[in-house]
Amino acid sequence: MSELMGNSGMTLATDSLTAFSANANLIPKDASSPAITLPLVQGMGFVTAAYHSVTPFIDSGVFFRTITPLPSPKSQVTKYKILLEDGNTWLLYARASNGSGLALTATSNTRLQAAGPFKGTIQIAKNPGDVASQEKSYDAAAGAYPTTASLSASVDGHIGSYTLSWVKAGNGSPLLMWALPHHIQSMAAETSAGKTTIQLQTTVKGLATGVIGDSWTMVEPDLPTSIGFAPWNATSGSTQAISAAGQQRIVAAGTSELSQDMDAQSNLNSMYYSGKALSKFATAIYAVHDLAGNTDLAQAGLNKLKAAFARFASNKQQYPLVYESAWGGVVSTASYATGDSGVDFGNTYYNDHHFHWSYFIHAAAIIGPIYRLATQILWNLSLTTVDWVNTLVRDAANPSPADPYFPVSRSFDWFHGHSWAKGLFDSGDGKDEESSSEDALFSYAMKMWGRTIGDAAMEARGNLMLAVQKRAFQNYFLMESGNINQPGNFVGNKVTGILFENKCDHVTYFGANPEYIQGIHMIPINPSSGYIRNQKFIKEEWAMYFSGGRVDQVAGGWRGILYSNLALIDPKAAYDWFSGPNFDPQYLDGGATLTWYLALSAGLGGSG
Repeated sequence: MSELMGNSGMTLATDSLTAFSANANLIPKDASSPAITLPLVQGMGFVTAAYHSVTPFIDSGVFFRTITPLPSPKSQVTKYKILLEDGNTWLLYARASNGSGLALTATSNTRLQAAGPFKGTIQIAKNPGDVASQEKSYDAAAGAYPTTASLSASVDGHIGSYTLSWVKAGNGSPLLMWALPHHIQSMAAETSAGKTTIQLQTTVKGLATGVIGDSWTMVEPDLPTSIGFAPWNATSGSTQAISAAGQQRIVAAGTSELSQDMDAQSNLNSMYYSGKALSKFATAIYAVHDLAGNTDLAQAGLNKLKAAFARFASNKQQYPLVYESAWGGVVSTASYATGDSGVDFGNTYYNDHHFHWSYFIHAAAIIGPIYRLATQILWNLSLTTVDWVNTLVRDAANPSPADPYFPVSRSFDWFHGHSWAKGLFDSGDGKDEESSSEDALFSYAMKMWGRTIGDAAMEARGNLMLAVQKRAFQNYFLMESGNINQPGNFVGNKVTGILFENKCDHVTYFGANPEYIQGIHMIPINPSSGYIRNQKFIKEEWAMYFSGGRVDQVAGGWRGILYSNLALIDPKAAYDWFSGPNFDPQYLDGGATLTWYLALSAGLGGSG
């Protein structure tokens, strides 16, 4: 802090925004440069403020009990131990640019203040329990701080790794950074060797652990390389073997559903719902073509779907996409046309892009191979169409800092291990994500699109993202009994509902019914669902909410979603329900088909 904060003309500005960092600058009235710069970096071990010749002060609403100057832990670093009235101990380190140190005086029980202007850095950190060994770890890292980070990754077969490397400033000491539980679980041995005994409680992700080191490498040993378009589970892998009776039912359902008006169902004023329609028909065509072997029926459906998809690839949908230059992305023109920032779930304002684009990418990934088999060319995929789909991938998951048009990884947060759905909207509890399953769908769709167009690097990124998501979801979103990262009295909810940066709220944005809250983490059930959702978790969730006939009290398309999820642990019960004489199409939501649900449950063994 600084005395300048009392001036009404002080402004807050940011610069140097990257996927992992940003600078917060406090700028005095009529000044062109900041008085204080705070480099904010994901995982930073200290809160660091760089003072530019202003007088620092530190305030606390908890009240200071004691402030104790301590011997310098290293050259040109001043150290204080601060005890607050709540019993917690904080450490403060200062490093003056001219080596003169920093003298702080308690002017009251709420303020510590320097004698005059200071140029240099002040760092603070909490030492839980005032443990001496933890204090030594802080001493070792004092004086250095991260300014940003870079990401690199590699894949070799079913093993993938990714490395976060920090750019640092200060005195050259090794960095102390905070690792989340999913980092700790997957750290390579050389990274894990830097673990300290310091742990702090995060808001929604369990205990963070201090790790000494200027880079981390995490290893994922079980990439879902065997997952394709066919039904998949962890026991038997992918299967295209379906009984004759199952194939007959798939063809019967496909005959009905592929005769529907695909153009009308996808020509909507919402990119989200349009994409869901295209994806569901693509999945049904795949099931008829590859799993039931009826190429004529599949080809007839494919011809209709190609025409419906072409509207979007040529950008002639009701609200075309435009490139938005301020934040670097493609957005729907819906809000520009209507004046409603919330239309289509806020797509114009970058909400939910990975959700929306996932369905288009998934549809294109399926259609390409089917058409190639039929005509020996790749779906007549013009360069325009391929570029359109690739643009959606770049918008949400651009891997390259050299891309001048899109930021790196807009949606997927490589530090947190999952995406955020929040766009350019203020939120008192920070960014959030409601649908972990649609987050995973994007990664799966990207993986399969990479396979379709022969982009091995894209496919590898999708596989690695799925593996990281699997780990993060199981730690923070999909709570099996014994989960230690969420409060014990919350774990019984089985899913977090909406996970914000500052809270978990077991609800949805559209209602509080159990099928909504649990089901939003299921849709759409696809071949990667059995990889993301452990059978143990599914069984516990089913027993908690839907067993004993309770599922049959659920109305509308949510019932079908729940039964498709049941196919992952009890494919026979799911198949019997979907193929039963009393099945009613009202139990299919707008992004689902009976054709696929039958294929899924039959392929997992439900049809015998």
